[in-house]
Amino acid sequence: MTSRRQLLVGAATFAVGGVVAPRRSAATVATVGSPAPTFSLASSTGPTISLADQRGRIVVLEWTNHDCPYVRKHYDAGNMQAIQKEATGQGIVWLTVISSAPGTQGYVSAAQANELTKTRKASPTTVLFDPTGTVGKAYGATNTPHMYVITKDGVLVYAGAIDDKPTTRRQDVEGAQNYVRPALAAVVAGQPVKVPVTRAYGCTIKYA
Repeated sequence: MTSRRQLLVGAATFAVGGVVAPRRSAATVATVGSPAPTFSLASSTGPTISLADQRGRIVVLEWTNHDCPYVRKHYDAGNMQAIQKEATGQGIVWLTVISSAPGTQGYVSAAQANELTKTRKASPTTVLFDPTGTVGKAYGATNTPHMYVITKDGVLVYAGAIDDKPTTRRQDVEGAQNYVRPALAAVVAGQPVKVPVTRAYGCTIKYA
């Protein structure tokens, strides 16, 4: 029987904030509470980054599209950068993933990705490219931003939205219930994540 968590992570079709998330097969989508799918992707700085090599460190995955107004909301407000700095300052690995296919909204070259990191004063550990969408689909990533938290042991413990305000208004960042911060705090403290699954909102990922 398919679990409720499997459905929420990636198998359901739903509309949030006017954005429809596509259906994914529960049988092929990452499940909270299970080992996170491994992958190796090229980074904007050159080296290939493997999730397996991060074992022993907490990892955050942030699916992004710089042209998406929902993503811009969090970057223009400085919210995403603040969480990145807090996380990486604790030794947490922050991997920003771009799954936009070549020629679609959000697709950038390595140089453009690095320029975005610089101009937005972002602080990810690195930016990764998933142009075929293989990794994004394995995680059931549907929207930008779509956030994931993985423990030191490689277990996926959070999947979903960055917060509970599915709007593009920058002013809504203040007062929103952020889901990533408490998830990270719980993992750092060795405690279970109280809200392990939420529905991601934003622009649909422009898969190939």
